[in-house]
Amino acid sequence: MNNNTGNTLLAILAGSAIGVALGILYAPDKGEVTRKRIADKANETKDHLTENAITLKDRVASSIASEKQSLDHRVESLVSDVSYKTEDVITTLERKLAELKAKNKKLQKTS
Repeated sequence: MNNNTGNTLLAILAGSAIGVALGILYAPDKGEVTRKRIADKANETKDHLTENAITLKDRVASSIASEKQSLDHRVESLVSDVSYKTEDVITTLERKLAELKAKNKKLQKTS
């Protein structure tokens, strides 16, 4: 969870708590009505937080899937590059070996 999302959730919780406290202190209604309003507001806040949590979870899952796909592609590309370079090295070594064998043959003939 990034810092902005954490701050946002903290601000929502703090705002809800402050709102509930102020509602209780300044409520002109009977206790029963006030308690119902508080319960309704608490349920509303819970629903809002649940929606935000689900949205955040979906975003994180999507981001992870995207990063995994990107990483898989980069690894595949790296393996492919290494494979081509390995082939180049082997070809160069085989050519050098053939040259050394030819030189060795010449040296053996002159000895």
